[in-house]
Amino acid sequence: VAKPEHVNFGLAIDLQKPDGSRQLVVPSIKKSDEMDFNEFWSGYEDLVRKARNNKLGVPDFQGTTISLTNPGGIGTVHSVPRLMPGQGTILGVGAMEYPAEFQGASQDTLSELGISKVMTLTSTYDHRIIQGAQSGEFLRRIHQLLLGEDGFYDEIFNSLRIPYEPVRWVQDIHVNKATQLDKTTRVQELIHAYRVRGHLMADTNPLDHEQRKHPDLDVLEHGLTLWDLDREFPTGGFGGKQVMKLRDVLGVLRDTYCRTVGIEYMHIQSPEEREWIQSHVEREHEKLDRDEQLHILHRLNSAEAFETFLQTKYVGQKRFSLEGGESLIPLLDGVISKAAKAELDEAVIGMAHRGRLNVL
Repeated sequence: VAKPEHVNFGLAIDLQKPDGSRQLVVPSIKKSDEMDFNEFWSGYEDLVRKARNNKLGVPDFQGTTISLTNPGGIGTVHSVPRLMPGQGTILGVGAMEYPAEFQGASQDTLSELGISKVMTLTSTYDHRIIQGAQSGEFLRRIHQLLLGEDGFYDEIFNSLRIPYEPVRWVQDIHVNKATQLDKTTRVQELIHAYRVRGHLMADTNPLDHEQRKHPDLDVLEHGLTLWDLDREFPTGGFGGKQVMKLRDVLGVLRDTYCRTVGIEYMHIQSPEEREWIQSHVEREHEKLDRDEQLHILHRLNSAEAFETFLQTKYVGQKRFSLEGGESLIPLLDGVISKAAKAELDEAVIGMAHRGRLNVL
C-alpha cells in the first residue's frame, strides 16, 4: 500500500458552460496538511478562481488523496458521493439549515429557544484502506473541532489575525429569575466592563500582532453564552437604541474601545462628562460616503506626491519624512475643517518632527 507524503485536498467545483450545461471538476490544494487556515483559504480561493476562469492545468488534478463535495451549496441536506479512482475518502457536506420542525419558526423564536442550525456530513471511504471505525472516529473528530475543541478556532483566529478570542461553545445558561440576575442585567454589566477595561484590549502595539483578551470582557464571565448573541436585550439607550442583539452590542463595544485607540474615562467624577463621551464614541460604525473617501484620498495623494518630490529633488538631505504617519494628514484635515465650520479663529499645532514639512 502506497502512503502519500502529503494531503492533497480535492475540491469539487460546479462549473456552468456557455451552452448552459454543467461540468464538475475536482482540482486539489497541494500539501494542505502543512498550511495554516489563512494559507488554506488563499489556496482555496485561488483554485476556485482558476476553475471559474478556465485556467486549470493537468497538475491541478494530480495526486488528490481526499476530496470534498458540497451539495449543500444548492440546498441538498444529505448526499452520499462516490469515490474517484486512487482516492481514499470523499466528504459530502450538506446544507447548513435549521431542523425541519423549526424552519417555520420566526428568527426571534429560534434565538429565544437557542435552536442551532445543523449540517449533515458524510464520509465515503475505500474499505480496503480505511475501516468503518476509523471513518466514524474521523467524523467525530470533525464534530469536536467544529465545537471548538483543542483550540481549533483560536488557531483560525490567530491565522487570520483576528485580535479577539472566539466565543466558546457551551451549553445555554438557564436563568432562574427567582434566584439569579436577569440576563439583561448581565448585558449591562458587560457594557460597564468594556467602558472600564476596554482600553486594555485596544490594539496599541503597531510592531506586533497578538490576540487580545481580558477576563472581565469575556461574555462567559458575565453568565452569557454564544446562544445569547442573537437574542435581543434592553440596553437603556446604548448605541442610540433601546433594544439590541448581544452580537450588535459586542460589535459597538469592540469598535469603540478595542480598536487602535484606547479610551479610558470612567474615573471622571462628573456623570455629565462621562455621558457626553459615551454619546460621541459608542456608535455603530458609519461608513464614509464616496465624496468624503475621495477627499481623503486626494489629501493622501497630495502628501505622497510631496514626499516623492522631496526625496527625488533633495537626495541625501536630512529631513523628517511623513512615512509611517500618513494617518495624520486626514486627521488634521478633519479637525481643522470642523474647527473652521465652528468659526474658531485660530489653530495652534504642537508639531512632531515626523512629516512636519508635509503638514506645513
